[in-house]
Amino acid sequence: MVIIVFADDITLKTNKEIENNKIHISADKLISSIETGYIEFVGNIRATQKNTVINADKLKVFLKMERYNNKGITDKDSIQKIVADGNVKIWFDNRIATAEQAVYHTQTGILVLSGANSKVISGNDSIAGAKITLSRKNGRIQVESSDAKRVEAIIYPKERGKAENRQKENDSNTHLFEF
Repeated sequence: MVIIVFADDITLKTNKEIENNKIHISADKLISSIETGYIEFVGNIRATQKNTVINADKLKVFLKMERYNNKGITDKDSIQKIVADGNVKIWFDNRIATAEQAVYHTQTGILVLSGANSKVISGNDSIAGAKITLSRKNGRIQVESSDAKRVEAIIYPKERGKAENRQKENDSNTHLFEF
């Protein structure tokens, strides 16, 4: 098992801030070289940051090389993107996403899921398609079909006017869509 932790520059952040921003990755194997600009994890991947968890067969963490210092310490902006491949499952923002590949661009907050059976589930609602693009910053979702399979959505409209349903709406953000 290989474990790696990325944290903010110790001189600029408190220990609590460092602990809150760390990414903990465990895998069977790690391949890394500063020249390639990425760190590759292979086999039984589990990556965790705050309340987000990624499981996959492979994971590549692409670094912004200008933000990587000679001590091997990087800050949260030093990761350019994360690419997960094979049997990808992601738990985030009260949602579960599954795909063959997931690409997350840290600067834009855009998550792209691709593969024939890409799906996002939130509560009872779900969307599925060949490519799902989700913005974690503004909640925008775009789903694309393939030649073999159309986009599918299952939506349970919220009941309006009942006190218990209004309270549930205030307590959680578990719906993909608002109706």
